Amino acid sequence: MLTEARRAEFHEAVAAHRLKTGSAKSDRPIRAIGALLMIAGVVGAFVAYSASLSQSDMRDIGSSQILAIAFVAVAIAGAGFYMAAAMAQILRLWLLRQLVESQAHTDQLAAALLSAQQE
Repeated sequence: MLTEARRAEFHEAVAAHRLKTGSAKSDRPIRAIGALLMIAGVVGAFVAYSASLSQSDMRDIGSSQILAIAFVAVAIAGAGFYMAAAMAQILRLWLLRQLVESQAHTDQLAAALLSAQQE
């Protein structure tokens, strides 16, 4: 229950400061492209490997293995795109939390200085 209360308080603070929330326009397409590249890379590597099993010439087998390695590289690049977009979203939320906490500390300091001045 404590987590839900903190989450509600955070949402109220963000709404009170009229800050933009949500994700960037490019996050969703980049994550989709990353997921598609990962799937295409894995499927392509498997198909290239399966094709190399039925070949007998070493040059053909070597070419198929190079193609399979290239598809693995495509899958790794897709994972990189996906992770970059996911990390950007996490860092955006972290920065928003830092901004709200900083504003709360500034308000607290201003109130303390104001009360010290009035005394």
